[in-house]
Amino acid sequence: MANPNLFASSNAYGTTTYYTPSGTTAVVLLANASSSGKVFKINQIVAANVNGSSAVDCTVSIYSNGSVAQGSAPSGGTAYPIVSTVSVPADASLIVVDKTTAIYLMEGTSISITSGTASGITFSVSYEEISRSEEHTSELQSH
Repeated sequence: MANPNLFASSNAYGTTTYYTPSGTTAVVLLANASSSGKVFKINQIVAANVNGSSAVDCTVSIYSNGSVAQGSAPSGGTAYPIVSTVSVPADASLIVVDKTTAIYLMEGTSISITSGTASGITFSVSYEEISRSEEHTSELQSH
């Protein structure tokens, strides 16, 4: 189920996760595995500068490979930047995505993040994990 019908009987669960990269190379913040049967509605991504003394650059991308765990380097696929090398001032936050610019993370994709300074940015993502209800899936399979 690569692109579930959101208006059929479905389940939706709100979740927030966060990660502070310890290095300066791209890592996965959120992955939607290729066989998850889910779509993630991304409501908010925030990049908070926790460095305290200087600005830190950050990049957030949709990555065309979602099969790696949070904190792992993306493998295969292509990065499509949402924001690219944006400077976040010391002790400030950048709202990368909010409800007015929500995006959907399809199966087999992920969100990757890069911080210009090791441990300089904490990224958080708030999203809804949407899938068909078990009852509706069973009903569809029996027809």
